Order: sequence, then C-alpha cells, then structure tokens
Amino acid sequence: MQVDGQCHCGRIRYEAELDPAGILLCHCTDCQATSGSAFRTVALTVPGGYRLLAGTPTTYVKTAESGARRVQTFCPDCGSPLTSTSEGPEPKVHSLRTGTCRQRAQLRPVGQIWCGSALPWLDTLGAIPRRAKG
Repeated sequence: MQVDGQCHCGRIRYEAELDPAGILLCHCTDCQATSGSAFRTVALTVPGGYRLLAGTPTTYVKTAESGARRVQTFCPDCGSPLTSTSEGPEPKVHSLRTGTCRQRAQLRPVGQIWCGSALPWLDTLGAIPRRAKG
C-alpha cells in the first residue's frame, strides 16, 4: 500500500510503501513514553520503502527494551515522531508513526506487540462514555 504524510507543522513530508501485514499496535514502554499515550500505532514499510520528500528530521538512537538500537526520527520544529528504524544502510524497514500518515483511517491494525507492558485498563475502553467532539 502506498501512503504519504507529514509532520504536524508540515516541514517534513514523506511517502512510503507499507506492508499491510505490518500494521500494529505497540504497547512497549518506549512507545508509551514517546507517543504520550497508552500505545502507538505503527506501520512497517517494505525494505527501502520510505522516502523523504521535504525537510530533514532530527534523529537520536535509543536502546529499546528488546536491546536493539533504534534510530528515532522526529520533526525539529513541531516534535512530531515520524519513524524508527535499525542502524545501518538502506534498504531497511521503517516503523512509520501512523498519526502522521494522510491515509491513517485506512491503516487498520492486524496485531498487537509488547502486550506484557500494555496498560491494564485498555480492555475497558468500550465502556468509557464517548463524545464526538471535545
């Protein structure tokens, strides 16, 4: 699936080819901390399937709970998280933060990972009152 997107302020723009089997909810503590939420929705690209169209993201390397060193990218102006990936040369898989993707409504998760650190109240979401706005 071909997608495109941008950070919140629009400085960073990208396009990507996604693996439809790689749209996941991640419950790891790193995703909780960097998303500011209970989990993060990610979409894995095909190897070499991520391309920047505009801007230069800021990067830093974080050793994940798994022990893997992950390169995190985000917009230097608005701070929007964009991707994470392994260190080293392309082609590689990028974990795209789906909130920045224009087609995000079409990116239905097919699985969940790092469920051992999922917040215990998530299974009660259906019972929490909902409002269409604010």
